[in-house]
Amino acid sequence: MSKEQLTNRSRLLEHFRANPHIDVLIVGGGINGIGTFRDLALQGVNVLLVERGDFCSGASAASSHMVHGGIRYLENGEFRLVSEAVKERNRLIENAPHYVYPLPTTIPIFNRFSGMLNAPLKFLGWLDKPSERGAVVIKLGLMMYDAYTSEQGTVPAHRFEGRTRSLARYPLLNPKIRYTATYYDAAMHSPERIALESLLDGMTASSTANALNYVSALPSEAGQASKDGSKTDIENETEDGSSDSRVLLRDELSGDTFSVAPKLVINAAGPWIDFANWALGEQTKLIGGTKGSHLVLDHPELREAIGESELFFENKDGRIVLIYPFKERIIVGTSDIAIDNPDDARCSEEEINYFLEMISIVFPSIQVEPSHIVFQFSGVRPLPASNANTTGQISRDHSIQVIEPNENRSYPIYNLIGGKWTTFRAFSEQTTDKALAHLKVERQQSTEMLPIGGGRGYPKSVAERESWIAQWVGRTELPPQILQNLFERYGTRAADVAEYIADAQSQTTTPDSLVQTCIGSHLYRGEVQFLMSQEAVCHLDDLILRRTLVAMQGQVSSSLLNELADIGVDVYGWSPVQRQAEIERTVAILADRHGVTLV
Repeated sequence: MSKEQLTNRSRLLEHFRANPHIDVLIVGGGINGIGTFRDLALQGVNVLLVERGDFCSGASAASSHMVHGGIRYLENGEFRLVSEAVKERNRLIENAPHYVYPLPTTIPIFNRFSGMLNAPLKFLGWLDKPSERGAVVIKLGLMMYDAYTSEQGTVPAHRFEGRTRSLARYPLLNPKIRYTATYYDAAMHSPERIALESLLDGMTASSTANALNYVSALPSEAGQASKDGSKTDIENETEDGSSDSRVLLRDELSGDTFSVAPKLVINAAGPWIDFANWALGEQTKLIGGTKGSHLVLDHPELREAIGESELFFENKDGRIVLIYPFKERIIVGTSDIAIDNPDDARCSEEEINYFLEMISIVFPSIQVEPSHIVFQFSGVRPLPASNANTTGQISRDHSIQVIEPNENRSYPIYNLIGGKWTTFRAFSEQTTDKALAHLKVERQQSTEMLPIGGGRGYPKSVAERESWIAQWVGRTELPPQILQNLFERYGTRAADVAEYIADAQSQTTTPDSLVQTCIGSHLYRGEVQFLMSQEAVCHLDDLILRRTLVAMQGQVSSSLLNELADIGVDVYGWSPVQRQAEIERTVAILADRHGVTLV
């Protein structure tokens, strides 16, 4: 972190040592925790969010990069979830237009009548395995899907096309198809930035809203004795003489511990909820997560073949899989495998082979090899514990499971089970309303139509965008192309980045260096300095994996890491030993979790 950020972090830790009493502690900095944090901050609640790693580095970082209503949930009878998800998808398109936009999604169809009995049997719970869906079933499903979304009118209705038109649109598509059906969901290329900007919105909204990455909750037993052997204040008396309960926290950067006394704890640890509850002194089995993995491919032929549409289809085993346009790359996925410990989630060789082989179903003439893989990622869905026979039967809906106070703990714990990127705002709103009722606080503001980060004041027409860029070119004297690129990456938050670069240019003897791109990437050096100094970057991997897309796009090299580490020396004052440690840490993470080996 920058010297200013480290100073602020130290002051914040000292603040909580002197003033431990807060309204709400949120454990977990994924999108559900961050969304709830933002909502509570807007209501003026004294809230602290802690995340044991970087913000949005767990399950929320492993999505398929889609914002979708969940058309396949219809056959499980989850109509409430589909209705909510479609509306929230449309709201995200409106509230975060710099990161979320309509995505045409095409389903290749090989049969007319398959699945006509299977769909109702699944709905009734009498069939528990995937089965092929034919044209009639898909048509009926899309008609229902359109009915949920037509009121808002944010995306077009679906369309069906026969073989001739389908092959004209996709010349390399499998000629055995009978139809294609195209409907609209939404794409989000930078989910981690949606989370970060939501977090920043919350901290900006209220001086009593604070968030710390790399802070973990500890079992109280581990903190009963301090360094001098005395008891820590895990349980103290308040001013009125009543007892409170403390939650022991550790700063993972310094190793220092401190405690806070909340009136309410919100456990938003996702697939780690049961682990977090253990740290809070509770033994639970609330989560039965499943692993979902993805590959990112650099394959120009496949990228051209899909155009700007996602391909959404059934693999041979009936599992729904996808081929997704990710800027110049392609994302393919995903799996759905039961897993006990989310820390163990890695993309296996079996999954890699599964993903590569599935492409031949829709594009039999395109050869895809392991050499085309530039990145891989895997995460665990925070699904509820379930006795379902197949993972596909487990509900994707969300719920709040409450653990009431007891003789050892004065605060309740709200466990956020399930949830999806698409519905995070609604889930956060429901959690916030429940928390406000517990705190006896009135809601002051709705998030329903509230823009996120760089979506605020977003110019939507071409003329408006040109005018916006021209305005900031005039203010900063940066070249128009730089403003255009920053706008595409950050929306209207590009103004903050541009002003930072312009100010830094005025204070350096080599101003041109700040607008040079880093080796093999699209990032400007001044832009990197802004991200490092302003966005709670603690480690080099935070920058390349979550503040930017350079790792996912396959742009990381040893040379780039060295250049970014040099910028880190300037911003953070890293010693030569710290600089090398950051490079080695990042190289190890890339190899272990993402299949990226640097030479």
